[in-house]
Amino acid sequence: MWLINSKMLSQCLCQVYKCLFLRNLKLNSINVATLARRIHSSAKKLSDCELKEQTVQKGETKVLPQSTENNNFGRLHIPVMLEEVVNCLSPQRGQRFLDMTFGAGGHTTALLEKAGDITIYALDRDPTAYKIAQQLSESYPKQIQALLGQFSQSEALLISSGVEPGTLDGVLLDAGCSSMQFDTPERGFSLQKDGPLDMRMDSDRYPDMPTAADVVNALDQQALASILRTYGEERHAKKIASAIVQARSIYPITRTQQLASIVAGAFPASALYARKDLLQRPTHVATKTFQGLRIFVNDELHELLIGLKTAEKFLKPGGRLVALSFHSLEDRIIKRFLHGIDMTEKYNLGSRQKIRQALKNCSKKEDTEEFPSGKSNSKWMFIQKKVLTPQAKDIQTNPRGRSAKLRAAIKL
Repeated sequence: MWLINSKMLSQCLCQVYKCLFLRNLKLNSINVATLARRIHSSAKKLSDCELKEQTVQKGETKVLPQSTENNNFGRLHIPVMLEEVVNCLSPQRGQRFLDMTFGAGGHTTALLEKAGDITIYALDRDPTAYKIAQQLSESYPKQIQALLGQFSQSEALLISSGVEPGTLDGVLLDAGCSSMQFDTPERGFSLQKDGPLDMRMDSDRYPDMPTAADVVNALDQQALASILRTYGEERHAKKIASAIVQARSIYPITRTQQLASIVAGAFPASALYARKDLLQRPTHVATKTFQGLRIFVNDELHELLIGLKTAEKFLKPGGRLVALSFHSLEDRIIKRFLHGIDMTEKYNLGSRQKIRQALKNCSKKEDTEEFPSGKSNSKWMFIQKKVLTPQAKDIQTNPRGRSAKLRAAIKL
């Protein structure tokens, strides 16, 4: 039975891979503007139903029973670059904001505490985060509206909640994976804790959506190597893909630590923790493999681009966008979007020169109190000239946020 299902799944995923991926490799860049949504086949079928359901519940939000697990997440979660996010968004009384990745609600809570009488639309694709947002709304009646959905569903969700394009004062977009997801072994994100090899941020909302286990057991060696190289930025992608294919020929790969062991087995013992993170701490050799699979399974880069476009559409002139990224692929998309550079263009010297030229063309003094730095195109005025990174004290209290980069801009 497993062999029959595996063969069918392999054929399906290989077709998805060819449509989704090979064109981008030919460009030698991640063409997120044209990434197909076919890998999430059930998402389209169920999204309309979910949107109608949330519309019906609008104004009479159903509060779920208090969950000890969810409450613990809220207490333990440390928001990344909290002070910088609040300062860049600069909330004022009566304003409306969209938190596109609510998570455990750290940033949303800080904004509510900073300014009274503001409204926040709390979006997240993770059902656990959605429940936390519903619970937090009890403490801030009529100020928080929880929305369950992906970035690609955010426009429909906002409109169904009565939000018109061009009416929001600020948008926070915190890309990547949350601490809650890493800390829950059953979600399959962490290689440090054994669990099913899942990695779906939507959890079980879309049963037909392939898991990381489906990907590693179904795709051929070339496809796996391409995913690991492009999305995981793994220079040993061929070696790791070969080890995965060899291992799965003996038994299916279904657990996180099983996959981590397979990847580790492709290297000498001395190389297991030879890599270092930004704090010069040893990192497991399978870390980039897990990153690449997670990004592919959740279509994260395509979702990020759609999220940025939605933020631009719903912000009013003078509205503020704050975007947090955690690796170069995310930051490159955000940077290019704000500078108005085509996503299909290779990231080379030419594109860097375009950014420099755009910055040189800025007017140096243009209402410096409201718009403290220069603009790079006709759509955005940068709040900070350079990307912001965490302070040493923040890294000490929250090492997971060490690689964060914050870019903030004002819509013109």
